[in-house]
Amino acid sequence: MPRKYVILLAVTLGVIVLDQWTKYLVVRELTTQMDGKESLGARLGAMYSDPPPQGFNGLHYQPKRHIEVSENFFRLRYAENPGAAWGLFRNLPPSTRGPLFHVVSLGAVLLITYYFRKLSGTDPEEKWALWGLPLVLGGALGNYIDRLARAFVIDFLEAHWFDKAAWPSFNIADAAICVGVGMLLVDAFVRKEKPAEAPSKAKA
Repeated sequence: MPRKYVILLAVTLGVIVLDQWTKYLVVRELTTQMDGKESLGARLGAMYSDPPPQGFNGLHYQPKRHIEVSENFFRLRYAENPGAAWGLFRNLPPSTRGPLFHVVSLGAVLLITYYFRKLSGTDPEEKWALWGLPLVLGGALGNYIDRLARAFVIDFLEAHWFDKAAWPSFNIADAAICVGVGMLLVDAFVRKEKPAEAPSKAKA
């Protein structure tokens, strides 16, 4: 198998596994959804089956605590996002939102795969795209698994400034997408098409 496809599989699967594992830990430790479920199978069933109806707080899984990593700057707190990144389109009706996200997610996978296949895998200047595209792909698939399982994405990373300003909650998949997109922006500058050399003038 060519080296570039080894990188694609390793990074993509690594992001998916890390993303789903951290979400599992968050649901287990920060919500009541897995309370009383002793076996791993029962806990996974509680996480990947149809969620219970929304409670009074608008959440399907009910929070029981949060973790202050840095009191004035960062915490781990369970959140649900039925929309896209930063909550975009969350107010669309489910009958419209669901098909839209399926089309967008599958389209992103096809587009990323198409551009990745065009990489040679041997050009040092391709390194930003070689690693950036799998990060974006892994992040997109990680969140897509959430949408397939329960129609909303689990977020839990919350950055804030003394609770006066806050960045929208996000997860490992979102972070991988942001890092990957950043690497692709670097790639766009590094691999600018070199102008064709002008033919040398014939000596008189």
